[in-house]
Amino acid sequence: MSRGAEALDLPVWSSASDQSWEPRRSSNAMAHLDSDVKEECLREDLKFYFMNPCEKFRARHQIPWKLGLQILKIVMVTTQLVRFGLSNQLVVAFKEENTVAFKYLFLKGYSGVDEDNYSCSVYTQEDAYESIFYAINQYHRLKNISLGTLSYRENEEKRIGLKVCKQHYKTGTMFPSNETLNIDSNIEADCLHLDLWALSKNPPGWKNSSFFRLEFYRLLQVEISFHLKGIDLQTILSRELPDCYVFQNTITFDNKAHSGKIKIYFDSNANIEECKGLNISGSVQKNTQYVLAFDAFVIVICLASLILCTRSIFLALSLRKRFLNFFLEKYKRHVCNADKWEFVNGWYILVIISDLMTVMGSILKMEIQVKNLTNYDLCSILLGTSTLLVWVGVIRYLGYFQKYNVLILTMQASLPKVLRFCACAGMIYLGYTFCGWIVLGPYHNKFVGLHTVSECLFSLVNGDDMFATFAQIEQKSVLVWLFSRLYLYSFISLFIYMILSLFIALITDSYDTIKKYQQNGFPVTDLQAFLKECGSRGQCQKEPSALLCPICCLRRERRRARERERQTETHTHRWR
Repeated sequence: MSRGAEALDLPVWSSASDQSWEPRRSSNAMAHLDSDVKEECLREDLKFYFMNPCEKFRARHQIPWKLGLQILKIVMVTTQLVRFGLSNQLVVAFKEENTVAFKYLFLKGYSGVDEDNYSCSVYTQEDAYESIFYAINQYHRLKNISLGTLSYRENEEKRIGLKVCKQHYKTGTMFPSNETLNIDSNIEADCLHLDLWALSKNPPGWKNSSFFRLEFYRLLQVEISFHLKGIDLQTILSRELPDCYVFQNTITFDNKAHSGKIKIYFDSNANIEECKGLNISGSVQKNTQYVLAFDAFVIVICLASLILCTRSIFLALSLRKRFLNFFLEKYKRHVCNADKWEFVNGWYILVIISDLMTVMGSILKMEIQVKNLTNYDLCSILLGTSTLLVWVGVIRYLGYFQKYNVLILTMQASLPKVLRFCACAGMIYLGYTFCGWIVLGPYHNKFVGLHTVSECLFSLVNGDDMFATFAQIEQKSVLVWLFSRLYLYSFISLFIYMILSLFIALITDSYDTIKKYQQNGFPVTDLQAFLKECGSRGQCQKEPSALLCPICCLRRERRRARERERQTETHTHRWR
């Protein structure tokens, strides 16, 4: 037997006369060879998996399709979002401007500025009657006084006109002079429908109806509701099809407090519906087709990105399974959890979520474009969130550079500690929220609701609007005023000087740790130690990935062994 064959432990024929084969030694040699080949193939695949796109291209000339696709997707999705945002602004502006116009049309004495959460108020019975009759008369004269493209529309009962409803206690008598009250707390509701024919009568007989004889001491509220329709023509200037709107308007005279002040609320709910009989000449139709083709191209790009990222995740899980089995078989122990999570690429999951939201938002946008659907809000949420995730995903490629990777590593290191810290600080925050709401709510506008209290306290933590919060507390109760000072001073001192400082210290500590690791080296895990063996042996070959083809690795290693054997035999022959 040649010395080259002995060194490689390859199965060879004996030099004896009968040329008999040694099966047992050959079998052991093949098993040892297979084990080494599998280990080398696994190491090569692992090292290739953790390369960045540029390193993969230099190693195996593999074109970074996902990188190119992500760059193209960023441009396309951002362009789509900007176009839809401009269109959505027109929709929101049209709704808001019509709401303001309705308040001027139907509310007597409206000043243009709402009072708190209601539009205006009245303080006398005469003003209450005049405000009710004014809204009804303005509805009748709408076509003669309105500047917009408005018309009457049927309500839920398929009737055109006004619906006036009032709520009041069933029966009751009240004598404030001797503090006597006799009232039935059951609530009755009466409604009256006034169509255009009844409103056109002269003199108007509906004003003398007993329905409008209001007993204010037991009156709870009067509600006037009517439906209008209009067309948004400004979209034509943007070369888009116009939208048709249905406005469900409600005027509410609220007297539930019986405080001598009736609050008047105006609510307008605008719904978009399909326009019938559109006949628009010009380039609007062609522009709509181009926009639909662009949205379809965005969907195709996102689906391609979704497929590639999903494929990468499955291949990574397959590679992790190979590594876990190999490590358990060779070293007789399990891999740590940190190494297991190295194979789960969170950026791919982020891209998949972004692609799904973009596809759903693009489909919804196409339906809105052809006026089959009108849910602008849901579409804007989907497209806005997907664009946010797309741009956040760019950080992944910046993370391949050490100077840009500090932010990602610091966030990863500090996140568990920050979450635990926020859970403890949140308990204190909730305590202050409930305390401020129950004590200061009746005396301060920023503490009237739990959500407003939480927003006010969050602003105080960030140093915003401090003086106004102190100054707006009413001094009707000295005890409450003193408590408010103790409450605000203690909250600001505790959260700004202690909790917020500790919060920043946690992040700073993680940042310092990462900087030390970058200078002195990161702790070596089992996975990293396994990959470093590749460089020490000098056997890493930059060839096509054998992730799914260990047979190719076996053949490649046998071919190398035969070449080394021939070289050894040639050298031995020359020596002889």
